[in-house]
Amino acid sequence: MLSIIGCGNPNRQDDGAGVYVAQTLVTQLKDYAYDNVQVFDAGTSGMDIMFQARGSDALIIIDANQSNSEAGTIFEVPGKELENIPEPSYNLHDFRWDNALYAGRRIYKDDFPENINVFLIEAEGLDLGIGLSGKVQESADRVVELVMSHVKRYVEKQ
Repeated sequence: MLSIIGCGNPNRQDDGAGVYVAQTLVTQLKDYAYDNVQVFDAGTSGMDIMFQARGSDALIIIDANQSNSEAGTIFEVPGKELENIPEPSYNLHDFRWDNALYAGRRIYKDDFPENINVFLIEAEGLDLGIGLSGKVQESADRVVELVMSHVKRYVEKQ
């Protein structure tokens, strides 16, 4: 199973890029009969990523990024490079997808995907507001194309 998970908060401008990509992929994948591909909108819940990824042999995560790079820059990074030990907290909102990768691998062991790709889209604005900026919208559409290429390669291998 290939799981694709979009992350972010669409009420904070470009932070909704991952959610936009996930919702677009759901619409596009309706035209195909892939029973081994699933798409989720995880919003801001890192814990959901850990649960949804369980049992998958491949995982793609899409999220906004803030690294002072040019707005709209797309980064594709192997998940292992982004795993992050969660800080001790009593607040599950602080448990992010990078924490979910770390925890999921330790909790679920062989039942957690080894093949993880993360697409990050550099945000222009993260203030309150609906809608992506122009540069991020273009990049999000490009990420949809890139993920669809991953999907087609995955399905061909099965």
